[in-house]
Amino acid sequence: MQTIPRSALLLGLAGLIPFFWGALTLLRPDLGLWGAALFGPRFIGPYVQLFYGAVILSFMSGVLWGFATKATGRLATASYILSVIPALWAFFMTGGGPTGAAVNLIVGFLALLLLDWHFWQMGLAPRWWMQLRSLLTALVVLSFLPLVL
Repeated sequence: MQTIPRSALLLGLAGLIPFFWGALTLLRPDLGLWGAALFGPRFIGPYVQLFYGAVILSFMSGVLWGFATKATGRLATASYILSVIPALWAFFMTGGGPTGAAVNLIVGFLALLLLDWHFWQMGLAPRWWMQLRSLLTALVVLSFLPLVL
């Protein structure tokens, strides 16, 4: 396995901040009140987690689309089709209340990891990709646990 580039690792980990901030403000109501007063209620608890989760799944669709541009023929067509699934999942599956939306986002991120693996197996993603994506996916799923348990 190849080492994850430092910038990709640091930016990936920084991208987890809204997920864990949301979980912390859910677990610590006093922190949630402080955060709501400082940033507004949209930026605490499940609100920030769910909205940001949908944004990140959509962002990852764009990443997969970029990988698809390296393919040709039928593999390219299939890759473009697969690349839009995370964004569509986020769009259609994040309604219906915070717990259900969180469960659907967990499923979406786990399915995204399977898509990451597929693109990696096809040689369309960098060699270090699965190391980074496995770590980030595990941490995202962990951040949603206070909302679904």
